[in-house]
Amino acid sequence: MVDQLSFSYEVGNLMYASHGEPITNCLQCGICSGTCPAVEFMDHTPRQIIGMIRADLKDEVMASNTYWTCASCYYCTVRCPAEIDIADMMYALKRYSMWKGQFQAGLIGPDFSEAFVKMIVNSGRSFEPLLAATYLPKFSAGDIIQEGLMATGLVLSGKMPLLPKKIKGLKKFQQMVRRIIPIGEPS
Repeated sequence: MVDQLSFSYEVGNLMYASHGEPITNCLQCGICSGTCPAVEFMDHTPRQIIGMIRADLKDEVMASNTYWTCASCYYCTVRCPAEIDIADMMYALKRYSMWKGQFQAGLIGPDFSEAFVKMIVNSGRSFEPLLAATYLPKFSAGDIIQEGLMATGLVLSGKMPLLPKKIKGLKKFQQMVRRIIPIGEPS
């Protein structure tokens, strides 16, 4: 009897509901890496990440920025000859790293994702000004002023509300989300 699942098996379970083939079917052809528009910003190519998962190199995968750098364009998924949903794999790795609290320090993605989920749970809607707080500290003063001017223009033109609106049936929505995502009480 196996006491602990392999990392490859854990990622496979996270991808179980996707329409593509499991990563065990990867041919290591490199088409995913060759077509990725964000690959130059990744510390490992998608092909390398799949190989590392299959080799159960969990710590190396969790320390990678690759899945947080993924542009979610699905070009890799569409072009994969083995029909692996590589973009779904990247999302699965993001979820896994958030649940385990294992990701590269200094990345915007984990903080942004956590802020987004909390905002959705609290109001049932996305509200961009609240999300901005997660990434504005990484900007220069000039960029922050530019963002502020754009936000002011959107508010004044009525294209962005000043305060977030809540959905009807928020309590039922929150109960549903808590069944899917392990989160605490709304703040």
